[in-house]
Amino acid sequence: MKRIIVGVFFFLSVILLAQNQRFVYEYKFVTDSTKANDVGSEIMFLDVAKKGSKFHSEKKSIADSIHQDRINKQTRDFAGIDYGLVPFVVEKSYPDFKIDFFNSLDMSKYKVSDNREMNWKILPDKEKIGDFNTQKASLYFAGRLWTAWFVSDIPIQDGPYKFHGLPGLIIKIEDKTKSHAFVLKEVRKGSDKEWVSDNEKKSFGSTIVIDHEKYKKQVIDFRNNPTKGIRQMLSGNTKIIMSDENGKPLDIEKMLRDQERNVKANNAKNNNLLELDLLK
Repeated sequence: MKRIIVGVFFFLSVILLAQNQRFVYEYKFVTDSTKANDVGSEIMFLDVAKKGSKFHSEKKSIADSIHQDRINKQTRDFAGIDYGLVPFVVEKSYPDFKIDFFNSLDMSKYKVSDNREMNWKILPDKEKIGDFNTQKASLYFAGRLWTAWFVSDIPIQDGPYKFHGLPGLIIKIEDKTKSHAFVLKEVRKGSDKEWVSDNEKKSFGSTIVIDHEKYKKQVIDFRNNPTKGIRQMLSGNTKIIMSDENGKPLDIEKMLRDQERNVKANNAKNNNLLELDLLK
């Protein structure tokens, strides 16, 4: 009997992955732990193909296309582009579920490999979520205790963000404080072409490839020194001249001090990161 179940599971997986799929999630989050009622929201896509999955914001996806078009037209005017509230991208390869996390800090773009194991505890609890009959599981990951609901009828061992490894697609997952939650809202047929890696998109600088522990140090460094990158540019041979709308030169040092003050003030409010252990 066990062999039959595994065989059916594999067969259904092959059928599902024969065509690209897009799973649409709503991500709700609280960035400031002192303001629990101030909830942000973003529509996220989990694009699934034979090679793996890509998890990214709908707004970022649209913004990246506009950004890329302007780069191709050799313009540096990126005004008016709405990049949304969620800048990161998570890519997982199949079948090994190697994770690559993309994000920008200061003036650098990072590709972060994350090999941390996900030690799920599958529980007997069942719950009807929308049209899905789901089962409960729990996990401690990245400084938070998570509760997930997965559905075996969609035998894709994946889910939103970095979450994976359950015997079915994760339909809903939230942390114990309920300040970060992902809920599946829609299933769509994906594009005829497989998703393009964020690593292949053009940017003005090179992508820095590091592991999770080194990235964690970069996060803390950026929060403590938010103008470090541009100050390093100014200390070299790069000359930067900025002017206001009337063409009057601006005091760059004053701008940097103002930026540093504003970023640190925003960081103080952004104290409830999805991966809470990045701040420790």
